[in-house]
Amino acid sequence: MKTIIAFTLIFCLFFAVISCGTTSKIEALKPAPSNNAPVVYKNKTSFVAMPVEVTLKEIESQLNKNLTGLIYNDSILSDDKTEMKIWKTAPIKLTEKDGNIVSVIPMKIWAKFKYGTDFMGLNDTREVNLNGTITLNSKTHLTNWKLTTISKLEDFEWSESPSILVAGKNVPITYIINPTLSIFKSKIAKKIDKAIDETCDFKPQVLSVLEKLSTPFLTSEQYETWFKMVPMELYVTEAKLSKSKITLNMGLKCNMQTMVGQEPKNSFDAAKIVLKPVASIPENTTASVVAVSTYESASKIVTKNFQGQEFASGSRKITVQKVDLWQKDGKMIIALDILGSINGTIYLSGIPNYNPISKEIYFDQMDYVLNTKGILTKSANWLLQGTILRKIQENCRYSIKGNLEEGKKSMNPYLSNYSPMKGVFVNGTLNDFEFEKVELTDKAIIAFVTTSGKMSISIDGME
Repeated sequence: MKTIIAFTLIFCLFFAVISCGTTSKIEALKPAPSNNAPVVYKNKTSFVAMPVEVTLKEIESQLNKNLTGLIYNDSILSDDKTEMKIWKTAPIKLTEKDGNIVSVIPMKIWAKFKYGTDFMGLNDTREVNLNGTITLNSKTHLTNWKLTTISKLEDFEWSESPSILVAGKNVPITYIINPTLSIFKSKIAKKIDKAIDETCDFKPQVLSVLEKLSTPFLTSEQYETWFKMVPMELYVTEAKLSKSKITLNMGLKCNMQTMVGQEPKNSFDAAKIVLKPVASIPENTTASVVAVSTYESASKIVTKNFQGQEFASGSRKITVQKVDLWQKDGKMIIALDILGSINGTIYLSGIPNYNPISKEIYFDQMDYVLNTKGILTKSANWLLQGTILRKIQENCRYSIKGNLEEGKKSMNPYLSNYSPMKGVFVNGTLNDFEFEKVELTDKAIIAFVTTSGKMSISIDGME
């Protein structure tokens, strides 16, 4: 009898062990995504204030490059009885006076003039070489993104009084040359105005800087995150000359995006940039950055959260092998591939929210979807326990703290004497990012963050 009882106990114990080790298969109904439409979300525009400074030395350097050698040529003698050629003999010097540009131009003049009277052929011609310096005073203003000037000849100094040798005597010819110079004054002034106009066309430089800044750059290798700026409109105020610098304020209206996954394309198109003159521009930069996380990328990150995690009740336990995320009717669907006492895929839903302290996107009001809950009630109701559900919810988080910090860190080099092209320098400061809201699309999780700061561009030493 004792033997029978002992055998019975051993059999029951063996059966219990076998029962506990039995793995059941769960086949829950998969909630279908809302649809397969492409990622569509509404960008919130940003405004970047960009004060631009151009040193007078820079304009002087460019002007001397553009204006060389022969700068004036009048080869017709019959109209005013004078032929004249003028060369620049030394670099032009620019200074600032009362908000105007003062140009000092050393020059060499060759002139041929006709004097006397045509009556009975009583006339003659003479050639003369002269050296002198002219001074121009130029008012500045900005027209069509070009610094234009209206110049007047303020002074003309001869290195020596112009004269020619006639019958063995030096005959002053200032009275002959000076009337010609009255015609020459307006012509040389227009010549300088044209040279400054060609030198100070800011549009190509500004568009080149924008193209460089629009190139997507990697902000986090870990999260495969890319930052991209899409310029829309560019504003500019009137240029002002003060303290040997020309200053104008620019403002950029743009969209800022953070993409997760593959490197996005640079969609910059200079032809689509709208250029608008304005009276004033705010000093601070306000940026609204759109952080786009594809469900595929977010799923990989959340899957990592479950590594090494075990969910158990007594001797029953499961581990999560893989997580898949998608959107259905404004809620996040979380699919967990589980292995252990139960194998298969279970489905939960939650509403995306943001924890400003931990800077994490998490899923609030998380619960099993109706079909999964019904199946678990019959086959594995231990998974319905609040403690297990809360533990699962704790792991269903997507941190953007690293993205925000890495994004700010990655942008700092572009705000610290960054030179997108020779002679152009970008400087600025950026405040911490602040989370605004999170939205779900059919293909991605969209997080909106904002920041503020200041930015400036200086032009000095261009080729």
